[in-house]
Amino acid sequence: MTLMRWSPWQELESVNSQLSRLLEGNSTVAGTESGQWAPSVDIRETDDALLVQAELPGIDKKDVQVEVHDGVLTLSGERRYEKDLKEENVHRIERAYGRFSRSFSLPTHIDTDKVDAQMNDGVLEIRLPKHETARAKAIEIR
Repeated sequence: MTLMRWSPWQELESVNSQLSRLLEGNSTVAGTESGQWAPSVDIRETDDALLVQAELPGIDKKDVQVEVHDGVLTLSGERRYEKDLKEENVHRIERAYGRFSRSFSLPTHIDTDKVDAQMNDGVLEIRLPKHETARAKAIEIR
């Protein structure tokens, strides 16, 4: 058996971390689902489109909805908690479960009729093409 020096600061930091997760709504208790969580999202712009990538590991694409309405892109869905019959061996649960929703205002130059979404390896990729008139155009100087 190894003796370890007790540190009140380490214990305080642990309590602070748990309290932060509770207040953010990202904490779960074994066997229950939390109310809400938010996946990480990257948004990039190219000359011809906006590219949105959302991290959704462990979520099936049938559990994800992508909607564009009135200039707003909304990603929503649910990560379900899989109950295991042998939960007495669970030591820690840090992943968030339950419903999620993220909404982003879109610029007016997005062609919403040509939006494309794909899910690969737990990453949702959405391509929002720009209208032809909004794309950069090189002008020849005479």
